Amino acid sequence: MTSADLGKDPREVAAMFDDVAPGYDRTNAVLSMGTSALWRLATVRALGIITGDRILDIAAGTGTSSAAIARAGARVTALDFSAGMVAVGRQRHPEIEFVAGDATALPFDDASFDAVTVSFGLRNVNDPHTALAEMRRVLVPGGRLVICEFTTPPSAIVRRAYDFYLSTVMPQIAKLSSTNPAAYTYLMDSIRDWPTQSTLAGWIRDAGFTAVGYRNLTGGVVALHRGTTPLGADR
Repeated sequence: MTSADLGKDPREVAAMFDDVAPGYDRTNAVLSMGTSALWRLATVRALGIITGDRILDIAAGTGTSSAAIARAGARVTALDFSAGMVAVGRQRHPEIEFVAGDATALPFDDASFDAVTVSFGLRNVNDPHTALAEMRRVLVPGGRLVICEFTTPPSAIVRRAYDFYLSTVMPQIAKLSSTNPAAYTYLMDSIRDWPTQSTLAGWIRDAGFTAVGYRNLTGGVVALHRGTTPLGADR
């Protein structure tokens, strides 16, 4: 699959990630020029982890983000739709519980987690609205949601530079560092097709989260969205 829209075939997306799983983390580090580690750190901080918190890391891939969360003192469950990603993750991080599952039908009971996070994965979900509703369902009252995702830089200058990088530079780097360069054409398209920060914030509110907000990272190339589940009976 080399183009992206919001009606993605889950099987094709999963197969694509199965194929790139072994070298995925290395390629991401190269393509982000090292900033992926900073985005991961910002996400962990935004979670406000208290030792022993139960945290669900959706679209966890091979567990790089999950391992960072676990080091902060949380009990992490790493979920990914790609069986290939889960297999590599279990090998690299045997201390973390990995689950193969669909973000639109989470295999967990209501109110199972203190926090849910997803980094660079919501845009790959076939139905992000249903996924957000599922995230709310599995959170305890007062539970925290943190989403780290590529988005639209507010500055026109940054947008032009970013678009040049996505269309010209990234494909060349992917050819050198990835086992499946075509997969990164899909990823480029999925970034371009993803809505703005304010639109995603609206989706999060529509799913029933409160205290919704976001902040831009790296000039707005990435945004960190947050929300909280209501404390009362309104679930």
